[in-house]
Amino acid sequence: YVIVLSTQYQTDYAYYPVKSISEASVTGHGTNIIVGVSVGMKATFVPTIAVAIAVLTAYHLGASTSIGSGRNAGLFGTAVATMGMLSNAVYILSMNNFGPIADNAGGITEMSMQPEAVRDVTDRLDAAGNVTKAITKGYSIGSASMACFLLFGAFMDEFSEYSGMEFDHVDIATPEVLVGGLIGSMIIFYFTGLSISAVGRTAHEVVIEVRRQFAENPDIMTYKQKPDYERCVGLVTQAALKEMRFPGLVCVVTPIVVGLCFRFVGEYSNRPLLGAEVLASYLMFGTVTGILMALFLDTAGGAWDNAKKYIELGNFGGKNSEAHKASVTGDTVGDPFKDTAGPSLHVVIKLLSTTILVAGPLFIAKVSGQTP
Repeated sequence: YVIVLSTQYQTDYAYYPVKSISEASVTGHGTNIIVGVSVGMKATFVPTIAVAIAVLTAYHLGASTSIGSGRNAGLFGTAVATMGMLSNAVYILSMNNFGPIADNAGGITEMSMQPEAVRDVTDRLDAAGNVTKAITKGYSIGSASMACFLLFGAFMDEFSEYSGMEFDHVDIATPEVLVGGLIGSMIIFYFTGLSISAVGRTAHEVVIEVRRQFAENPDIMTYKQKPDYERCVGLVTQAALKEMRFPGLVCVVTPIVVGLCFRFVGEYSNRPLLGAEVLASYLMFGTVTGILMALFLDTAGGAWDNAKKYIELGNFGGKNSEAHKASVTGDTVGDPFKDTAGPSLHVVIKLLSTTILVAGPLFIAKVSGQTP
Protein backbone atom coordinates (compact mmCIF):
# COMPACT_ATOMS: atom_id res chain seq x y z
CA TYR A 1 0.00 0.00 0.00
CA VAL A 2 2.89 2.36 0.79
CA ILE A 3 4.42 1.64 -2.64
CA VAL A 4 1.06 2.26 -4.31
CA LEU A 5 0.64 5.66 -2.63
CA SER A 6 4.23 6.65 -3.39
CA THR A 7 3.90 5.72 -7.06
CA GLN A 8 0.61 7.58 -7.37
CA TYR A 9 2.20 10.71 -5.90
CA GLN A 10 5.14 10.54 -8.30
CA THR A 11 3.13 9.89 -11.49
CA ASP A 12 -0.26 11.59 -11.07
CA TYR A 13 -0.48 15.13 -12.49
CA ALA A 14 -2.51 16.16 -9.45
CA TYR A 15 0.74 16.26 -7.46
CA TYR A 16 3.93 18.30 -7.50
CA PRO A 17 6.46 15.95 -9.22
CA VAL A 18 4.56 15.72 -12.53
CA LYS A 19 3.64 19.42 -12.41
CA SER A 20 7.33 20.25 -11.97
CA ILE A 21 8.15 18.38 -15.19
CA SER A 22 5.38 20.24 -17.02
CA GLU A 23 6.69 23.55 -15.71
CA ALA A 24 10.24 22.64 -16.76
CA SER A 25 8.94 22.03 -20.29
CA VAL A 26 8.33 25.77 -20.64
CA THR A 27 12.08 26.35 -20.84
CA GLY A 28 12.78 23.62 -23.36
CA HIS A 29 13.38 19.97 -24.11
CA GLY A 30 16.57 19.71 -22.06
CA THR A 31 15.05 20.91 -18.80
CA ASN A 32 12.11 18.54 -19.32
CA ILE A 33 14.51 15.60 -19.52
CA ILE A 34 16.61 16.79 -16.56
CA VAL A 35 13.64 17.24 -14.22
CA GLY A 36 12.06 13.97 -15.39
CA VAL A 37 15.22 12.01 -14.64
CA SER A 38 15.48 13.64 -11.20
CA VAL A 39 11.85 12.73 -10.41
CA GLY A 40 12.50 9.11 -11.36
CA MET A 41 15.63 8.90 -9.24
CA LYS A 42 14.03 10.47 -6.17
CA ALA A 43 11.05 8.11 -6.55
CA THR A 44 13.22 5.16 -5.47
CA PHE A 45 13.41 6.43 -1.86
CA VAL A 46 10.01 5.51 -0.38
CA PRO A 47 9.60 2.08 -2.09
CA THR A 48 13.11 1.07 -1.03
CA ILE A 49 12.48 1.99 2.60
CA ALA A 50 9.08 0.23 2.48
CA VAL A 51 10.60 -2.98 1.10
CA ALA A 52 13.45 -2.85 3.63
CA ILE A 53 11.04 -2.48 6.56
CA ALA A 54 8.78 -5.23 5.17
CA VAL A 55 11.64 -7.70 4.75
CA LEU A 56 13.10 -7.01 8.19
CA THR A 57 9.73 -7.13 9.94
CA ALA A 58 8.58 -10.30 8.20
CA TYR A 59 11.91 -12.05 8.77
CA HIS A 60 12.14 -11.28 12.49
CA LEU A 61 8.47 -12.00 13.13
CA GLY A 62 8.99 -15.36 11.45
CA ALA A 63 12.14 -15.98 13.47
CA SER A 64 10.22 -15.33 16.69
CA THR A 65 7.89 -18.24 15.93
CA SER A 66 10.78 -20.76 16.24
CA ILE A 67 9.40 -22.71 13.28
CA GLY A 68 12.30 -24.73 11.92
CA SER A 69 15.95 -24.16 12.74
CA GLY A 70 18.44 -21.41 11.97
CA ARG A 71 17.24 -18.85 9.47
CA ASN A 72 14.43 -21.11 8.18
CA ALA A 73 11.94 -19.57 10.62
CA GLY A 74 12.79 -16.10 9.34
CA LEU A 75 12.43 -17.26 5.75
CA PHE A 76 9.04 -18.73 6.65
CA GLY A 77 7.90 -15.32 7.88
CA THR A 78 9.15 -13.70 4.68
CA ALA A 79 7.34 -16.35 2.61
CA VAL A 80 4.07 -15.63 4.40
CA ALA A 81 4.50 -11.89 3.78
CA THR A 82 5.26 -12.55 0.10
CA MET A 83 2.12 -14.66 -0.25
CA GLY A 84 0.19 -11.85 1.41
CA MET A 85 1.40 -9.44 -1.27
CA LEU A 86 0.59 -11.90 -4.05
CA SER A 87 -2.94 -12.43 -2.71
CA ASN A 88 -3.83 -9.03 -4.21
CA ALA A 89 -2.62 -10.05 -7.66
CA VAL A 90 -6.09 -10.19 -9.22
CA TYR A 91 -6.74 -6.52 -8.39
CA ILE A 92 -3.28 -5.51 -9.59
CA LEU A 93 -3.86 -7.31 -12.91
CA SER A 94 -7.15 -5.45 -13.34
CA MET A 95 -5.42 -2.12 -12.71
CA ASN A 96 -2.67 -3.04 -15.14
CA ASN A 97 -5.17 -3.94 -17.87
CA PHE A 98 -6.99 -0.63 -17.47
CA GLY A 99 -3.99 1.36 -18.78
CA PRO A 100 -3.66 -0.21 -22.26
CA ILE A 101 -7.46 -0.27 -22.70
CA ALA A 102 -7.74 3.45 -22.01
CA ASP A 103 -4.70 4.17 -24.19
CA ASN A 104 -6.17 2.26 -27.13
CA ALA A 105 -9.52 3.93 -26.62
CA GLY A 106 -7.76 7.26 -27.10
CA GLY A 107 -6.08 6.00 -30.26
CA ILE A 108 -9.36 4.76 -31.72
CA THR A 109 -11.02 8.06 -30.85
CA GLU A 110 -8.34 10.00 -32.69
CA MET A 111 -8.28 7.68 -35.73
CA SER A 112 -12.06 7.81 -36.07
CA MET A 113 -11.97 11.64 -35.87
CA GLN A 114 -14.34 11.90 -32.91
CA PRO A 115 -15.26 15.32 -31.47
CA GLU A 116 -12.72 17.06 -29.21
CA ALA A 117 -14.94 16.49 -26.17
CA VAL A 118 -14.63 12.72 -26.63
CA ARG A 119 -10.87 13.01 -26.96
CA ASP A 120 -10.73 15.04 -23.72
CA VAL A 121 -12.49 12.21 -21.88
CA THR A 122 -10.18 9.52 -23.27
CA ASP A 123 -7.13 11.69 -22.46
CA ARG A 124 -8.17 11.82 -18.81
CA LEU A 125 -8.75 8.06 -18.81
CA ASP A 126 -5.33 7.60 -20.42
CA ALA A 127 -3.72 9.73 -17.70
CA ALA A 128 -5.43 7.62 -15.04
CA GLY A 129 -4.24 4.51 -16.88
CA ASN A 130 -0.64 5.75 -16.74
CA VAL A 131 -0.94 6.00 -12.97
CA THR A 132 -2.50 2.55 -12.57
CA LYS A 133 0.21 1.01 -14.80
CA ALA A 134 2.94 2.66 -12.75
CA ILE A 135 1.31 1.49 -9.53
CA THR A 136 1.18 -2.12 -10.72
CA LYS A 137 4.85 -1.95 -11.72
CA GLY A 138 5.74 -0.68 -8.26
CA TYR A 139 3.77 -3.55 -6.76
CA SER A 140 5.58 -5.97 -9.05
CA ILE A 141 8.96 -4.70 -7.90
CA GLY A 142 7.93 -4.96 -4.24
CA SER A 143 6.78 -8.55 -4.60
CA ALA A 144 9.87 -9.41 -6.67
CA SER A 145 12.10 -8.03 -3.89
CA MET A 146 10.43 -10.25 -1.30
CA ALA A 147 10.51 -13.29 -3.58
CA CYS A 148 14.18 -12.80 -4.46
CA PHE A 149 15.11 -12.76 -0.77
CA LEU A 150 13.50 -16.20 -0.49
CA LEU A 151 15.25 -17.40 -3.63
CA PHE A 152 18.56 -16.23 -2.20
CA GLY A 153 17.92 -18.33 0.90
CA ALA A 154 17.15 -21.31 -1.34
CA PHE A 155 20.34 -20.59 -3.27
CA MET A 156 22.52 -20.83 -0.14
CA ASP A 157 20.73 -23.97 1.08
CA GLU A 158 21.14 -25.68 -2.29
CA PHE A 159 24.86 -24.99 -2.47
CA SER A 160 25.32 -26.18 1.12
CA GLU A 161 23.56 -29.44 0.28
CA TYR A 162 25.49 -30.11 -2.94
CA SER A 163 28.90 -29.26 -1.49
CA GLY A 164 28.41 -30.85 1.90
CA MET A 165 29.92 -27.70 3.40
CA GLU A 166 28.37 -24.92 5.46
CA PHE A 167 27.50 -21.92 3.31
CA ASP A 168 25.74 -19.25 5.34
CA HIS A 169 27.60 -16.02 4.60
CA VAL A 170 29.34 -14.20 1.77
CA ASP A 171 32.42 -12.04 2.33
CA ILE A 172 32.38 -9.17 -0.17
CA ALA A 173 35.84 -8.12 1.04
CA THR A 174 37.17 -11.07 -0.99
CA PRO A 175 38.34 -9.62 -4.35
CA GLU A 176 36.73 -12.34 -6.46
CA VAL A 177 33.41 -11.91 -4.65
CA LEU A 178 33.49 -8.14 -5.15
CA VAL A 179 34.19 -8.63 -8.86
CA GLY A 180 31.15 -10.90 -9.10
CA GLY A 181 29.02 -8.15 -7.55
CA LEU A 182 30.35 -5.56 -9.97
CA ILE A 183 29.51 -7.80 -12.93
CA GLY A 184 26.01 -8.39 -11.54
CA SER A 185 25.34 -4.65 -11.30
CA MET A 186 26.84 -4.03 -14.74
CA ILE A 187 24.58 -6.60 -16.39
CA ILE A 188 21.51 -4.65 -15.25
CA PHE A 189 22.77 -1.47 -16.88
CA TYR A 190 23.89 -3.34 -20.01
CA PHE A 191 20.53 -5.09 -20.36
CA THR A 192 18.70 -1.79 -19.88
CA GLY A 193 20.85 -0.18 -22.57
CA LEU A 194 20.17 -3.05 -24.97
CA SER A 195 16.41 -2.81 -24.37
CA ILE A 196 16.27 0.94 -24.91
CA SER A 197 18.48 0.83 -28.00
CA ALA A 198 16.22 -1.89 -29.46
CA VAL A 199 13.27 0.49 -29.16
CA GLY A 200 15.32 3.25 -30.79
CA ARG A 201 16.27 1.10 -33.77
CA THR A 202 12.71 -0.08 -34.28
CA ALA A 203 11.31 3.44 -34.00
CA HIS A 204 13.85 4.53 -36.64
CA GLU A 205 12.57 1.87 -39.04
CA VAL A 206 8.92 2.80 -38.39
CA VAL A 207 9.56 6.51 -38.97
CA ILE A 208 11.29 5.73 -42.28
CA GLU A 209 8.35 3.52 -43.32
CA VAL A 210 5.78 6.18 -42.36
CA ARG A 211 7.69 8.85 -44.31
CA ARG A 212 7.84 6.52 -47.31
CA GLN A 213 4.09 6.00 -47.22
CA PHE A 214 3.45 9.73 -46.94
CA ALA A 215 5.78 10.45 -49.86
CA GLU A 216 4.25 7.76 -52.09
CA ASN A 217 0.66 8.40 -51.02
CA PRO A 218 -0.02 12.08 -50.18
CA ASP A 219 -3.75 11.31 -49.98
CA ILE A 220 -3.11 9.72 -46.58
CA MET A 221 -2.71 13.19 -45.07
CA THR A 222 -6.12 14.25 -46.39
CA TYR A 223 -7.82 11.04 -45.18
CA LYS A 224 -8.74 10.08 -48.74
CA GLN A 225 -6.75 6.86 -48.51
CA LYS A 226 -5.84 4.62 -45.60
CA PRO A 227 -2.19 3.99 -44.77
CA ASP A 228 -0.66 0.51 -44.83
CA TYR A 229 -1.11 -0.29 -41.15
CA GLU A 230 -0.09 -3.90 -41.63
CA ARG A 231 3.40 -2.92 -42.73
CA CYS A 232 4.07 -0.87 -39.59
CA VAL A 233 2.55 -3.46 -37.26
CA GLY A 234 4.67 -6.14 -38.94
CA LEU A 235 7.85 -4.11 -38.43
CA VAL A 236 7.16 -3.61 -34.74
CA THR A 237 6.11 -7.22 -34.11
CA GLN A 238 9.15 -8.70 -35.84
CA ALA A 239 11.46 -6.34 -33.97
CA ALA A 240 9.83 -7.20 -30.64
CA LEU A 241 10.73 -10.85 -31.17
CA LYS A 242 14.12 -10.36 -32.81
CA GLU A 243 15.60 -7.54 -30.76
CA MET A 244 15.20 -9.23 -27.37
CA ARG A 245 17.03 -12.43 -28.26
CA PHE A 246 20.47 -11.08 -27.46
CA PRO A 247 19.51 -9.32 -24.20
CA GLY A 248 17.79 -12.48 -23.00
CA LEU A 249 20.81 -14.58 -23.91
CA VAL A 250 23.10 -12.20 -22.02
CA CYS A 251 21.05 -12.55 -18.83
CA VAL A 252 21.05 -16.36 -18.99
CA VAL A 253 24.62 -16.99 -20.14
CA THR A 254 26.52 -14.41 -18.07
CA PRO A 255 25.93 -15.95 -14.59
CA ILE A 256 26.82 -19.38 -15.96
CA VAL A 257 30.08 -18.11 -17.47
CA VAL A 258 30.98 -16.17 -14.30
CA GLY A 259 30.19 -19.15 -12.07
CA LEU A 260 32.22 -21.61 -14.16
CA CYS A 261 35.22 -19.27 -14.40
CA PHE A 262 35.43 -18.80 -10.64
CA ARG A 263 34.68 -22.45 -10.02
CA PHE A 264 37.92 -23.32 -11.83
CA VAL A 265 39.75 -20.57 -9.94
CA GLY A 266 38.42 -22.16 -6.75
CA GLU A 267 39.75 -25.56 -7.77
CA TYR A 268 43.26 -24.22 -8.28
CA SER A 269 43.17 -22.18 -5.05
CA ASN A 270 41.57 -24.93 -2.93
CA ARG A 271 38.36 -22.92 -2.34
CA PRO A 272 35.53 -25.23 -3.40
CA LEU A 273 32.75 -22.68 -2.74
CA LEU A 274 34.41 -19.73 -4.48
CA GLY A 275 32.13 -20.04 -7.52
CA ALA A 276 29.09 -20.12 -5.24
CA GLU A 277 30.29 -17.08 -3.27
CA VAL A 278 30.95 -15.09 -6.45
CA LEU A 279 27.50 -15.96 -7.80
CA ALA A 280 25.91 -15.03 -4.46
CA SER A 281 27.51 -11.60 -4.78
CA TYR A 282 26.46 -11.43 -8.45
CA LEU A 283 22.90 -12.25 -7.42
CA MET A 284 22.76 -9.78 -4.51
CA PHE A 285 24.25 -6.84 -6.39
CA GLY A 286 22.29 -7.59 -9.56
CA THR A 287 18.99 -7.88 -7.69
CA VAL A 288 19.46 -4.67 -5.71
CA THR A 289 20.58 -2.72 -8.79
CA GLY A 290 17.71 -4.16 -10.85
CA ILE A 291 15.12 -3.17 -8.25
CA LEU A 292 16.33 0.43 -8.11
CA MET A 293 16.76 0.71 -11.87
CA ALA A 294 13.26 -0.65 -12.52
CA LEU A 295 11.74 1.77 -10.00
CA PHE A 296 13.53 4.66 -11.69
CA LEU A 297 12.52 3.66 -15.22
CA ASP A 298 8.87 2.89 -14.40
CA THR A 299 8.30 6.09 -12.43
CA ALA A 300 10.18 8.45 -14.74
CA GLY A 301 8.34 7.12 -17.79
CA GLY A 302 4.91 7.48 -16.19
CA ALA A 303 5.71 10.97 -14.90
CA TRP A 304 6.88 12.15 -18.34
CA ASP A 305 3.72 10.80 -19.98
CA ASN A 306 1.40 12.52 -17.53
CA ALA A 307 3.39 15.75 -17.67
CA LYS A 308 2.44 15.86 -21.35
CA LYS A 309 -1.18 15.10 -20.49
CA TYR A 310 -1.19 17.92 -17.92
CA ILE A 311 -0.02 20.42 -20.54
CA GLU A 312 -2.62 19.13 -23.00
CA LEU A 313 -5.31 20.05 -20.49
CA GLY A 314 -4.45 23.69 -21.20
CA ASN A 315 -1.69 24.32 -18.70
CA PHE A 316 1.59 26.09 -19.59
CA GLY A 317 0.35 26.97 -23.07
CA GLY A 318 -1.66 23.86 -23.88
CA LYS A 319 -1.44 21.76 -27.05
CA ASN A 320 0.97 22.80 -29.82
CA SER A 321 2.83 25.22 -27.52
CA GLU A 322 6.60 25.09 -27.06
CA ALA A 323 6.07 23.49 -23.65
CA HIS A 324 3.92 20.81 -25.28
CA LYS A 325 6.62 20.07 -27.86
CA ALA A 326 9.17 19.64 -25.06
CA SER A 327 6.80 17.36 -23.15
CA VAL A 328 6.37 15.18 -26.25
CA THR A 329 10.15 14.70 -26.25
CA GLY A 330 10.01 13.63 -22.61
CA ASP A 331 7.14 11.24 -23.33
CA THR A 332 9.11 9.76 -26.25
CA VAL A 333 12.07 9.10 -23.96
CA GLY A 334 9.81 7.78 -21.21
CA ASP A 335 7.99 5.20 -23.33
CA PRO A 336 10.94 2.77 -23.67
CA PHE A 337 11.69 3.41 -19.99
CA LYS A 338 8.26 2.44 -18.63
CA ASP A 339 7.05 0.04 -21.32
CA THR A 340 10.19 -1.87 -22.30
CA ALA A 341 13.24 -1.66 -20.05
CA GLY A 342 11.42 -1.30 -16.71
CA PRO A 343 9.01 -4.24 -17.05
CA SER A 344 11.78 -6.37 -18.59
CA LEU A 345 13.90 -5.86 -15.49
CA HIS A 346 11.11 -7.38 -13.38
CA VAL A 347 11.69 -10.61 -15.31
CA VAL A 348 15.48 -10.31 -15.20
CA ILE A 349 15.51 -9.99 -11.41
CA LYS A 350 13.73 -13.33 -11.04
CA LEU A 351 15.64 -14.91 -13.93
CA LEU A 352 18.98 -14.31 -12.19
CA SER A 353 17.96 -16.39 -9.18
CA THR A 354 16.27 -19.11 -11.23
CA THR A 355 19.19 -19.58 -13.64
CA ILE A 356 21.74 -19.87 -10.82
CA LEU A 357 19.54 -22.28 -8.84
CA VAL A 358 18.96 -24.58 -11.82
CA ALA A 359 22.63 -24.69 -12.79
CA GLY A 360 23.85 -24.76 -9.16
CA PRO A 361 25.86 -28.06 -9.19
CA LEU A 362 28.03 -26.74 -12.05
CA PHE A 363 29.59 -24.08 -9.84
CA ILE A 364 30.95 -26.18 -6.99
CA ALA A 365 34.65 -26.92 -7.40
CA LYS A 366 36.10 -30.41 -7.10
CA VAL A 367 38.89 -30.28 -4.52
CA SER A 368 40.87 -33.22 -3.22
CA GLY A 369 38.96 -34.84 -0.40
CA GLN A 370 35.69 -33.13 -1.44
CA THR A 371 32.89 -34.45 -3.63
CA PRO A 372 30.86 -31.83 -5.50
